[in-house]
This record gives sequence, structure tokens and C-alpha cells, in this order.
Amino acid sequence: MKVSIFGIGIIGAIWARNYEADGLLAATWNRSPKPETPRWQPDIVAAARAGDILQIVVGDPPAVESVIAALAPALAPGKIVVQSSTIDPASSDRFRQLVEARGARYVEAPFTGSKPAAEARKTVFYLGGETGAVAAVEPVLAHVSEFRFQIGTNAQASALKLAMNLQIAGLMEALCEGITFARRAGIADDTFFKVLGCNVANSGLVKLKEQKVRAGDFAPQFSVKHMGKDLRLAVETAGEEALPQTKLVRDRLRDAEQRGWGDEDFSALLKLL
Repeated sequence: MKVSIFGIGIIGAIWARNYEADGLLAATWNRSPKPETPRWQPDIVAAARAGDILQIVVGDPPAVESVIAALAPALAPGKIVVQSSTIDPASSDRFRQLVEARGARYVEAPFTGSKPAAEARKTVFYLGGETGAVAAVEPVLAHVSEFRFQIGTNAQASALKLAMNLQIAGLMEALCEGITFARRAGIADDTFFKVLGCNVANSGLVKLKEQKVRAGDFAPQFSVKHMGKDLRLAVETAGEEALPQTKLVRDRLRDAEQRGWGDEDFSALLKLL
């Protein structure tokens, strides 16, 4: 099966190169033209007709909806839409219905792993949908990922992705506050991270972000605006009273975006302190 990718951002561009290297890429499309991308196709319907798997990786539910509406003429039996953007469960159900109404199949496939993981083909997918459709796309997704978890329904897969991201954001805020507190006490970064490495609070996020925090390097691996969107969707889904810490960090990310840092890495939370 060949893949057409819709959305050539940080992650979509990496996946496109990896699929192309493995002979699996049918076409790429992006709202703003990116002709330097392998198999670039400016016509979204033509791009959809070229692929068996139509993988969407864009910013938010309205963007996903616009892509599905635009490529709808190409949807038919035999096509599988793999939706890899981070969205909310209600939107996932709505998109599944739109796709299935055209005779195509739908798999929710949000992922964990920022730019370094994508480059190393270590993305982790959370797969939700009809069992046969999930089984059909998993061998293809294996070319750009390390693990693929079959979660259950499409809505459950999207919910789990939000559950993962709200934890990551909370850990990032804690790391920023912790190192700022230590720095103000005159404690060196070397000491802080050496001790943290032996502490139960150490995590994969610390390993991923340590050098960025040390250097004040906020080049994006995962942006403020995208993490802020994810937390907003989680809070809207569950209600503010159900997720008090997530609401707090959502507001912090909103503050960072209002200061013009939306395209920076979400470790830019440090700058608010």
C-alpha cells in the first residue's frame, strides 16, 4: 500500500522522506506549496487518488475537517484515511462518519514523539478504529515508528493522546519551575541535573529537554501553540474542574503564545519565569 501525506510540517516532512526512502510514498500535499517535498502534488484530490492510505497530520480539528472536505471526491472503497493530528474524541467521531459516508475506512492514529523521534523512526502510534482497517495500515506505519498500540475505538485513541500530552506539559512546567527555583538559590545547572538524574522525578522528558533548558534553546521540537491547543482540547473535553493542573498549564502556554512565542518549543515555558 502507498501513502499520501497531507500536512508537511516538522513531522509530516520527515515521514515523507522516510516513506519515500522505503518506496511507499505516493504523494505529498500541503496548504502552502512545498514543491521541494518528495512526490509533491499541488492538487489535493490528485494526491488523494494517488495513495491507498491518506495520512493527515495538520494542526487542529478545523484543519483536519478542511482537508477531509477537500479530498472527499477521491474517497471510495479501498481508501483508508489515517488521521494522525492531535484532536478531541468528538471531532474524531465526526470525521470517521464523514469518511465512512464516502465508502472509505478511517483509523485514528495520533502519535507521541517529536522531531528527534521522527527522524530516528521511533514515533509511537496510538491506533483506534475497525480492527481490519487498523491491521491493514499497521505494517505501513511500522516504517516510520517503533511502537504501535491498538487502543480500541477511534475516540479512545484520540483521548489517550490528549491524556499523554497533558502529562508531558505538566512535567515541563515542573521542570521549568524546579530549575528556576534552584538557579535563584545559586545552584549550578550541573548539580541540579546530576541530582535529578538520581531522583524519582527524573523522566524521559528531562532527558529530551535538558540541553534546551540549559542553553535556553527554544528551537521547536514541539511548539507552544500546538501543545496549547492540545491542552485546550483536553480541558474542553473533560471540563475545567476535572483537570485543574492542565487548565493552569494551558493558561501558561496561552500567555507564552500571546508574547509571540507560539512557534517556539514548549520548553519556552521557562521564559515566563
